Amino acid sequence: MQEFDHIQSLWQSHSLEVKISSDEMLAQSKKEVAGIRSKSRLNILGMIVSFATLAALLLFAEFESWTTLAGLSIIVVLVGIYTFILYKDHKLISENDFTEHPKAFLDQLKAYQLNKFTIYNKLYWLYMAALSVGVIFYFYEKLNLLSPLVQIALILFTIIWMTLCATVFRKAYLKGEKERISLLIEKFERISTQFNENK
Repeated sequence: MQEFDHIQSLWQSHSLEVKISSDEMLAQSKKEVAGIRSKSRLNILGMIVSFATLAALLLFAEFESWTTLAGLSIIVVLVGIYTFILYKDHKLISENDFTEHPKAFLDQLKAYQLNKFTIYNKLYWLYMAALSVGVIFYFYEKLNLLSPLVQIALILFTIIWMTLCATVFRKAYLKGEKERISLLIEKFERISTQFNENK
């Protein structure tokens, strides 16, 4: 037992304490925020392209059934609303610089985190329900042209895909984003504390 205590005391006396300076932590955190901002811009750009493509299809394509037009209209409105929500979230994380306005930046980062989880928890189900109705209406006309076997296969694929998106993919994305943003908030709070102590 004494040997163990001796080894433990030696280990504790030789343990290395890794310290990262506030400047290094700030640079690393700013890089992570820049990554979130560029990912946000890419999402918005992708949604704008989708909106423009679907709107062009709605305006210029000819449909035989009113259901196709109604389904596509629902999808276009949904993509437009979601694009606007993404843009509002992007503004939250792009307005302030931490070094100029630390408190405002932290508040906006927390609001961004809250908005992100509201979208993927509460609004997600409304989005999926509306998207499902839109897809059903849109494909109603086209499904009649296909054989019953292909119809069943397409319907099953759509149900399985939407179920995977609503459960597995959404939960994995939420978990990763929550950890990433929480860690980022924690880093900025520590940096803020260090800056206040150095004053």
